[in-house]
Amino acid sequence: MTTPPRLLLVDDDVELVEMMREYLEPEGFKVDAAHDGAGFWGADPIGADLIVLDVMLPGRSGFELLKEFRKNSEVPVIMLTAKDDDVDRVVGLEIGADDYVSKPFNPRVLVARVRAVLRRASGGARPEAASRLTVGDIALDPTTREAWRRENLLDLTTAEFNLLEFLLRNVGEVRSRDELSLAAFGRQNGDKVDRNVDTLISKLRRKLDPDEATEYRIKTVRNAGYICILPAGSER
Repeated sequence: MTTPPRLLLVDDDVELVEMMREYLEPEGFKVDAAHDGAGFWGADPIGADLIVLDVMLPGRSGFELLKEFRKNSEVPVIMLTAKDDDVDRVVGLEIGADDYVSKPFNPRVLVARVRAVLRRASGGARPEAASRLTVGDIALDPTTREAWRRENLLDLTTAEFNLLEFLLRNVGEVRSRDELSLAAFGRQNGDKVDRNVDTLISKLRRKLDPDEATEYRIKTVRNAGYICILPAGSER
């Protein structure tokens, strides 16, 4: 039997760590956790297959831990950074991080990043080829957070990208506004969610199908939510 990859999650947000654990373990990973620098060193980080390390930790920052860790180990590290904080991303990559995920994040994004980094570390397929999702004329790469329509790069916000990835992974299936809100924003919030999701869908439609007046690939399903369909003549 193949031994499952061992992940070490390091974040002082205990609830977030447990949420990540609950999502990652069913995906086939063995998950250990730590909540500060002492916990990090005590959890045998060198024995992990991959580490998810938060930048903001009590006492010593994730940057400090990573810099010291890199003196003796090349175990892959994904940094958790503040939303859209380019400085944290650049610093992390410069001192040895393999990738980053911005908070708040969709658990699907974290799983995709973990799998992509593990493939790269094991010398598997090129991450851009292995992780790219293609549905019809839309291609999306969770690793680089880029998406294309007929080879044209789409200018998407974080929420739009999250929503598009969720819809493409569930093409042909009706999804509720609550599900779409959780995928896009990482939260559910009653009536306000409906308005936010509807607005986001409208913006995404215009970016995916700028030349279409009425026939969009994201369809409204009355009293149910939305469904993503393939344009006529497309293959999944």
